[in-house]
Amino acid sequence: MMDYIQIEVQEAILSHVRIPNQREPKVKGVLTMIPEIIEKRKIILIGMDFFGNPLKRIGILSGQNEIGLLWKRFNDFYQTKKGSMKHLVSESGYEVWIHLENERDSKNKYVFVGVEVEQIEDLPLELVAKILPETRYAVFTLKGREFKAGVSKMIWDKWLPEAGLNTSFDFMIEYHDRKRFRGLDNPDSELDLMVPIL
Repeated sequence: MMDYIQIEVQEAILSHVRIPNQREPKVKGVLTMIPEIIEKRKIILIGMDFFGNPLKRIGILSGQNEIGLLWKRFNDFYQTKKGSMKHLVSESGYEVWIHLENERDSKNKYVFVGVEVEQIEDLPLELVAKILPETRYAVFTLKGREFKAGVSKMIWDKWLPEAGLNTSFDFMIEYHDRKRFRGLDNPDSELDLMVPIL
């Protein structure tokens, strides 16, 4: 169903991203990427979560680190008990990184993985639910090698200030569209980074 991807920092991808009626960012040394700005209703998700150091076992882009194992645990549940997950919107995956104020500089991270549902009903005991509030998102589509180069911290720390934007909530979504995401090593594979903005 879904393969694991984790985005880490490397200054190699993002610059001169434009939003109508916003300042043009001037981040040097990176390629151009222009986000789509969307209005999104609240997003209701069910899945599994993790808190701790996701890289304590093994490196960044390995399916054997803590987030890769979280995806494996969720996918195993999904494959065997999909019928217990009511009101599914699609099989596309969400990986939500929630930035906790007291953990921002820590190696510990709070990460949720799961799928979207229309409503929560009879949630299986193995799963948890997250309701992401209605907001605008800057959506950056990454393709192929951009997965490994990584841009999430670049967006958060450099692009947003340069664009004159603020986040509306302290989280970031990696959206793994079932039709466009074809695995980490496929050069035609795509995923979306969704940043909530005011």
